[in-house]
Amino acid sequence: MMSNRMSGRHLIVTAALALAVPASAFAADWEIDPVHSSAFFSVRHMMVSNVKGQFTKLTGTFHYDEKNPANSTAEATIEASSIDTHEPKRDAHLRSPDFFDVEKYPTITFKSTRVQKAGKGKLKVTGDLTMHGVTKSVVLDVEGPTAPVKSPMGDGMKSGLTATTTLHRKDFGLTWNQTLDSGGVLIGDDVKVTLEIELNQKAPAATEAAKEGATKAVVTPASGKK
Repeated sequence: MMSNRMSGRHLIVTAALALAVPASAFAADWEIDPVHSSAFFSVRHMMVSNVKGQFTKLTGTFHYDEKNPANSTAEATIEASSIDTHEPKRDAHLRSPDFFDVEKYPTITFKSTRVQKAGKGKLKVTGDLTMHGVTKSVVLDVEGPTAPVKSPMGDGMKSGLTATTTLHRKDFGLTWNQTLDSGGVLIGDDVKVTLEIELNQKAPAATEAAKEGATKAVVTPASGKK
């Protein structure tokens, strides 16, 4: 009798845990690792070549629901002043009111409005991008996130993704340009953007608390009988 009662209780505990946190096995919260992440861009220069640069300071979060990607969300913030094209004079010009005007608009932000599956290992993330005081809807083509791996440095689980899009800089009020004597313009309008993101998994404190609460609720006898 005691054995049967314990077996039944074990089944109840198992079922209660499954019901208490149904999404915990498939959904996770992540933070951008700013040390190992960058936002790269490429723009046509003088109609003959591509100049590349990056923003080196970015932060953000990513809630990823593997079973139901539509429940996923992403947010990111870039410090506009962290722009780096490996040419100090050009970087100073890009920070000026002619371009990003970083004193007036210190950050570039993105907040997702829709996340869709786009094939195996791929997502399509639509969201509001605010840059230079202008907000526009953009679509990021995402490869990833990768399967999580345990960091050998002892700082938890890691994942990563690559996101790409093309922006039209004039849409965001970045209109400065110069006409070339030979025809054409100094700077192209289309900017190719690539985000290389490494993610740190946030500690699932809420999940553990839910499990503990569910366990206590079902293993505590309802009466004094044993």
